[in-house]
Amino acid sequence: MVAEIPGTSDVVLIGAGLIGLATAWRLASDGLRVTVCDPTPGAQTSTVAAGMLAPVTEVEFGEDDLLALNLASANAWPAFAAELEEHTGQTAGLYKTGTLSVAYDVDDAAALRRLADYQRRLGLEVETLSGRDARRREPMLATGVTAGVWVPGDHSVDNRQAVATLLRAVEVSGVQIVRRRASKVITSGTTALGVQLDNGDTLHAGQVIAAAGPWSAQLDGVPEELRPPVRPVKGEVLRLRVPEAYRPALHHVVRATARGFSVYLVPRPNGELVVGATSTELGYDTRVLAGGVFALLRDARTVLPVTDELELVESIAGLRPTTPDNAPVLGPSGLDRLLWATGHYRNGVLLTPITAQILSETVRTGSLPDLGKPFVAARFGQ
Repeated sequence: MVAEIPGTSDVVLIGAGLIGLATAWRLASDGLRVTVCDPTPGAQTSTVAAGMLAPVTEVEFGEDDLLALNLASANAWPAFAAELEEHTGQTAGLYKTGTLSVAYDVDDAAALRRLADYQRRLGLEVETLSGRDARRREPMLATGVTAGVWVPGDHSVDNRQAVATLLRAVEVSGVQIVRRRASKVITSGTTALGVQLDNGDTLHAGQVIAAAGPWSAQLDGVPEELRPPVRPVKGEVLRLRVPEAYRPALHHVVRATARGFSVYLVPRPNGELVVGATSTELGYDTRVLAGGVFALLRDARTVLPVTDELELVESIAGLRPTTPDNAPVLGPSGLDRLLWATGHYRNGVLLTPITAQILSETVRTGSLPDLGKPFVAARFGQ
């Protein structure tokens, strides 16, 4: 029997990853009644990520608007984490380690220098290092490392800890979590009224926010021409355990290019080392394939030989929500009272604070902040 869940929320959020949870917490902090629907809160893409906060080391040519958004969110992370910790009494998992980008051979070094030159032209803080200087910062790096770039402002977050703390934050703030999948946006004409769940129950709200990651484009009830062009890109990630005798294997996040292949290594204070990530377009396939594991271990051990002696604890795959220009989709959807918060691709953890800020301000004022305007869905046309 189809039923309406009692009570009307001010806001219903579709999706309880980092983006959805942070946005729900911000809205509840503003005094709004918030409901989040997700069958497995915090257990999808947000748990697979390595948690890098890398606006500088991940900058791409021509992505000026995205760089501005990434930098704003990186700057927001310390205050966001502190507020979250004060609200919950739990750590948010922010580690200010800086990032060391390294190159293994001559061609890798040339590419790294070109990127560093571009970063400096943008006014970003980077320091070019020799291979020897890079190894002084990270003594366990391979002797074959030929060059490095030190980026003091790029840090990391233990994404799983951040998810756990945000789940606690929304609970403390009175957010209702409904453990069902939102299968359809309920509309009347061009206005969203709420969502229908996969069991047929309905949730009505004054505002709907879709933060469903790579599944955002599958929402029924939204006209096809208004759905954002978000597609899944699979990324495989490994988690290794560093024995006490080798800790810390790394002091900083290390991003490496080894014989043209990219790999990153993200250390945690508890001795975990996260290695990632592959990038393949196989639809919604989240199987971990042997080729992906081999490639990650091959490249990791090239730059960090001690990798051979670390315990492989987990191999896991997640789906990055990706758009044609690799930038998120934020704000108006073309339907009244439906907002998007999706398409964050590699930057979901990084963009969590600023996305929550932009969406909560949009709900509160009815107007998208200037920082979010380059990322409206309408930029893709119909």
